[in-house]
Amino acid sequence: MALFTSFNISASGMTAQQLRTDVIAENIANADTTRTSDGTAYVKKNVVFTEKTLTGTALGKKASVYQSYSTFADALRMANGGIVGNGVKVTSVYEDTNTDMNIVYDPSHPDADENGYVTYPNVNVVQEMTDLIDASRSYEANISAFNAAKTMAQKGLTIGE
Repeated sequence: MALFTSFNISASGMTAQQLRTDVIAENIANADTTRTSDGTAYVKKNVVFTEKTLTGTALGKKASVYQSYSTFADALRMANGGIVGNGVKVTSVYEDTNTDMNIVYDPSHPDADENGYVTYPNVNVVQEMTDLIDASRSYEANISAFNAAKTMAQKGLTIGE
C-alpha cells in the first residue's frame, strides 16, 4: 500500500459527506417550495454512496493461513476475497419519488388545485436535520482518521533522527 492511500480514503469520505451535506441543505432550503421551474413541487433528493474497490488477487489463488505475502495489501486482498476498500464514491443523486408528497388544504394558496389542496415537497425537516448531523459526524470522523495518518507519517519521518 502506498503512503498516501489512507489520505485518499479519508479525502474521498470527506468529499462524499460534503456532497451529502450540500444535498441535505438543498432539501431543507426547498422544504416549502411548491413550484419549481417545471411547475411541480420540489422533490427530495438523496445521495447514494458506493465503496471504491481495488479488485483482483495479486497471488492468483486461495492461499493458506501460513503462506507468506510480499506485501500487506496482498494479505488483505486474500483475506477479503480479493477486494480491498479504497474509499467511497458517490454513485448517484436521485429524486425520492417513493415518499409521498405532503398534501395540505389551503384554498388561498396560489398553487392550490381546483379542490383547494396544495402539494408540498416530501421533505421532512426533522429527518433532514438528523441526516445533517450524521453527515457532519462522518465528516469529522474522516478528519480524525486523516489527522491520525498524517501524525503517523510525520512520526515515521522522524524515526531516523
